Amino acid sequence: MLRRPAVLVLLGLIVSCGANVAAPVVNISLDEAPELRWAPLLKVFDINYLEKAAAEVIDTTVPKWVHHAVAPVVMALEKYIPQPYAGEIRGMASHFGASLSDIIILNFAYEISAFCTSIVAQDTKGQVYHGRNLDYPHDVLRNLTVDLIFLKNGEVAYRGTSFAGYVGLWTGQSPNKFTVSGDQRGKDHWYDWWKNVVSAFLLKRSPVSWLVRETLEGAENFQDAVMRLSKIPIITGVYYIVGGVRAGEGAVITRDRKGPADIWPLDTLNGGWYRVETNFDHWLPPPARDHRREAANKALNATGQDHINMDTLYQVLSLYPVCNGITVYTTTMSAATPEKYNTVVRAQGCRRTE
Repeated sequence: MLRRPAVLVLLGLIVSCGANVAAPVVNISLDEAPELRWAPLLKVFDINYLEKAAAEVIDTTVPKWVHHAVAPVVMALEKYIPQPYAGEIRGMASHFGASLSDIIILNFAYEISAFCTSIVAQDTKGQVYHGRNLDYPHDVLRNLTVDLIFLKNGEVAYRGTSFAGYVGLWTGQSPNKFTVSGDQRGKDHWYDWWKNVVSAFLLKRSPVSWLVRETLEGAENFQDAVMRLSKIPIITGVYYIVGGVRAGEGAVITRDRKGPADIWPLDTLNGGWYRVETNFDHWLPPPARDHRREAANKALNATGQDHINMDTLYQVLSLYPVCNGITVYTTTMSAATPEKYNTVVRAQGCRRTE
């Protein structure tokens, strides 16, 4: 018997999630020139709306005076952005009628303020499931969320969920190989944006979301993905959560800029059939005000390993405060069944109703 309703009632955390909707799906051909490959977004999104939304994200993330001060610097640094991102960002600026500096700033603005919950879990048959909530303090992003299918030679190379105007990925799946999500580590402030820019351009480190995308495109399997996500230098700390296609293939990677601070794998023989990661080191207690980890752990324990699947994982991710007022979208995925990749936009976030 499926125990989802009982779990919700038991925990007393039933929520109202408003009118949830499926994210639009857009195909991106990697065979196209980088400057052209994001043009299909214009079939889904209105240019004027994209401009206003981008301005809102930038202005609420990076203070205006910083934006104005850094714009000419960013323009000069554009030559340091590696391909294909330089071409893709240049193409987006052209397609959307925006300045190049605005698109660059927008992409780096998305690298901070991502508060998330990611879960990787294994059922009793060895199937690995991966789910994530992505939380951002920008309501407008619900209207920019898009599922992207990246095609190579007409075949699906990988897919992910992102925002229109953003070349990176915080959520993605390499079919029949692995899944990955990224969660911000700790709390950055707007002034850390400068550190990230310096790390990216002067120290030749990768933005965390670019490394996700590069790993999805290049890694051969779960082990290769974990290796790449652990060791390649990045611009700021992050948690990478990875799921594979075989029993035991699941891990949370805690990253510093230069390398791994910790790797926390599934350990089903000792009861570790799931791992929950929010935005704080798993070996330390979260802040007293943050109950997402506690709520997710309780819900997973109540669900049980016998009953974990895509549906029950979605239910866990729908519980308050795992899902909350700034939750933008929920994605559930399993690399062994790539066709079941699913993203739901939380149109109004989630609110506790009891």
